[in-house]
Amino acid sequence: MTEKCGVVGVSLADRAAARPLYYSLYALQHRGQESAGIVTHDGFQQHSRVEMGLVGDVFDEGDLDSLNGSAGIGHVRYPTAGGVNNCCAQPFAVSFKSGSLGLAHNGNLVNADELRDELEGMGHAFTSEGDTEVIAHDLARNLLEEDLVRAVKRTMGRIHGSYALTVMHDDVVLGVRDPEGNRPLCIGEVEDGYVLASESAAIDTLDGDLVRDVKPGELVVLEKGGTGFDTYQLVERDHTAHCFFEHVYFARPDSVIDDTLVYEARRDLGRALWEESGVETDVVMPVPDSGRAFASGYAEAANEDATTDDDLVEFAEGLMKNRYVGRTFIMPTQDERERAVRLKLNPIRSTVEGKSVTLIDDSIVRGTTSTQLVDLLKDAGAEAVHMRIGAPPIVAPCYMGIDMASREELIAAGGETEDVREAIGADSLSYLSIDAVADALSSTRDDLCLGCVTGEYPYDIDGEPSDRDVTRPDVGTEAAPADD
Repeated sequence: MTEKCGVVGVSLADRAAARPLYYSLYALQHRGQESAGIVTHDGFQQHSRVEMGLVGDVFDEGDLDSLNGSAGIGHVRYPTAGGVNNCCAQPFAVSFKSGSLGLAHNGNLVNADELRDELEGMGHAFTSEGDTEVIAHDLARNLLEEDLVRAVKRTMGRIHGSYALTVMHDDVVLGVRDPEGNRPLCIGEVEDGYVLASESAAIDTLDGDLVRDVKPGELVVLEKGGTGFDTYQLVERDHTAHCFFEHVYFARPDSVIDDTLVYEARRDLGRALWEESGVETDVVMPVPDSGRAFASGYAEAANEDATTDDDLVEFAEGLMKNRYVGRTFIMPTQDERERAVRLKLNPIRSTVEGKSVTLIDDSIVRGTTSTQLVDLLKDAGAEAVHMRIGAPPIVAPCYMGIDMASREELIAAGGETEDVREAIGADSLSYLSIDAVADALSSTRDDLCLGCVTGEYPYDIDGEPSDRDVTRPDVGTEAAPADD
């Protein structure tokens, strides 16, 4: 899997927005490493810097000094729709009759092609393959006829899928979260203004305070000069579709998403993993770094159930991470992924030699990394390696903004757990149940997006079953205007 994207928006009193946006994007770098961009507005004109590369490579001191204005939005991207090139980097910025528009998008539309065809038939010219430009064109068209709130509501009635948006219309910054709340978005307060961000860790970086999550279907408009914000509940649904994988893997452990601290959620998932499938071993160890919180909760629960000192399990680091190697699942070919695992992780022999080991990870996708790790530990002298996974088996692709493998590449698709265990060479393998995930997140299955582990989606996707009654909008039908 590869990350989704990260978005941020700020409106400040007198201070330039560029550096707070820059620091926020650094805090969100884990959500996308292909491109980074900032668009600001000084009250007269828009300023933009959007390029391929990491945040630290895209911006230098001169770039930040040239991004004038106390309002702005930013984006880090990993592509899930559109190509890997400059034309698909964000924020997407455009000037039109009613002013300037900048838009940063985290998520994925499932009716983007239909909307694009309709807009092209009306004379709109597109410069990219991404769905973000589709949203921008539709919103710009609506802004020619409606005020800001009504224009946003009209666009929300036409786009279908997952999205968390930070938008700038001239020097007004706003945030929008899709009606199912699939992608995260939160509001923060800093000393001289307000912030919108994908994760609260970005707000922490600015020494700000988390105010709350943006509600599903809500529009948040930051007041000019950072004096406050207005909210409009534009769309309501009976159920949400929060992406459970934000808590399992994607979000930073120190972020709070939908009122839940990600680190504690992962520890709770680890505790549930012990309760469902605990196995007696000598040592419990995480796959760094994503398995650490799971393993901590798992080991703690195991030791709470111990009746004697001899039953206590050791929690230890058995794999040393080389932090100068990129993430293995971003490597484009299978050979590179296999080599990168060896470069990235090395066993600590004294921790595993002659011992039975429980290895905790967040997920298994293709199985490449798990196979390599089991081999590494057994080569280092482990007597047995038991794999425990803090999520259910991934059996289907994601259409909501995670660049996940196809069904043909997913090792758990179409097979049984025993087949996966045999393929990766582990002595035993257990996943966490869907119900345990829902309980750990203080949610219900009906309020989570579980498409990748059930094959049924909370959105009406062509060729895929839906887990709820979803009516896909006719792109040619105008949405009702916002209430007065």
